[in-house]
Amino acid sequence: MNNKRQKKIRPRTNKKIHITTLGCSKNTYDSEVLAGQLNARKANLVEEPEAADVIVINTCGFIEMAKQESIDAILEAEQIKKEDPSKKVIVCGCLTERYADQIREEIPGIDGIFGTEAYEDILTFLEYDPKLSPEYLYEKRVLATPSHYAYLKISEGCNHTCSFCAIPLMRGRHRSRPMPQIIEEARLLAQQGVKELIIISQDTTFYGLDLYRSQKIVDLLRELEDIEGIEWIRLHYLYPTTVQDSLIDFMAASSKIVPYLDMPIQHVSDPMLKIMKRGGKSQRIRSIFEQAKGKIQDVTLRTTLIVGHPGETESDFAALKQFVEEFQFDRVGVFTYSHEENTSAFQLEDLPAALKQERYNELMEIQQSISLEKNLAKVGRNFQVLVDEADWSTLTAYGRTTGDSPEIDNEVVIESLGKAVKAGDFLSVDINDATEYELYGKIRG
Repeated sequence: MNNKRQKKIRPRTNKKIHITTLGCSKNTYDSEVLAGQLNARKANLVEEPEAADVIVINTCGFIEMAKQESIDAILEAEQIKKEDPSKKVIVCGCLTERYADQIREEIPGIDGIFGTEAYEDILTFLEYDPKLSPEYLYEKRVLATPSHYAYLKISEGCNHTCSFCAIPLMRGRHRSRPMPQIIEEARLLAQQGVKELIIISQDTTFYGLDLYRSQKIVDLLRELEDIEGIEWIRLHYLYPTTVQDSLIDFMAASSKIVPYLDMPIQHVSDPMLKIMKRGGKSQRIRSIFEQAKGKIQDVTLRTTLIVGHPGETESDFAALKQFVEEFQFDRVGVFTYSHEENTSAFQLEDLPAALKQERYNELMEIQQSISLEKNLAKVGRNFQVLVDEADWSTLTAYGRTTGDSPEIDNEVVIESLGKAVKAGDFLSVDINDATEYELYGKIRG
């Protein structure tokens, strides 16, 4: 940023700014960092876009459905601006990394278009002092989550070249954050009252290879365990080819790393893993899940799968169904393949949409049955539950077990509250009923 440009900045402290965040938890983290920088410059962060002088849309560009959601949000913001031309609309994030020129051409009402982590450029555009120290961005971060849990991003980007995935095009190659910086951020979060850290990255188990020339995820977790006030540490997005046996052993022995193994595998058929450019084979995938089942007490197994990828045969899909039925996963996310430009799979022949949807429905039906059976088996048992919300008008609270990550997993509905309960409380809950995606219970005692 040159001095001449900086001299033109006319700081204003009374802007009302709204940030809409779409997509994954990594986007949530980025928006929290941006909000923190705006807040430090005396901007007024508002919840409703209609009340804002500036509407910021932090977009997702991962798959077609996410792209459409981002475009819809941009168009809604543009409509608000049409009704009041004094407002400004800023678009940033993953979608703009891929389609900035097209967005600028097709939606001319946008005032500013920026990529991911473009904090300085956005501040400059808004006429704020853009000077910042990137290594200390976390110090100003404003949480968008409830105050008792927070996402902790340990790296950015990805070195894998999966056939279906555009994330490296948007986020670049893997870049680990220095361990002391992450640990200091976790300490600050604990001081603010955070009790659960949710570790996120595109490939969490790759952490450290670029900075330290060896995988350091276990070393990082060991340091995070020692932070006073942090009671749960949850790991997301383990990559099958980078999961080490030592991580499974560490999780099994830890009192703070929750027994929750989230490893997106996308498929299990060896021919499909090769077409998808996932690296590794189904044998290793099975070995990791089997180790987790055998070593980690009450482990929750979570994965995500893609159906309808180019080249997926009936035999491949049958192998995937058999695998899901065999391993009885606690949590499964299923996606239909999205034909994404500039990915290697884009050169392959896309399967019919009806076939992809049929396979999606079939796999989800299998998993729903498994989920119901597993939840019904919890009736009569007692679980520690972290409360996310308490509604005293209905004497009901909503929380999660160690097997549930916020927004994406099951929920525990705690009925007939008989004592003061607030978000962030840990409760002992007896389960008395269940559905496919909810547990119902009452506080013990």
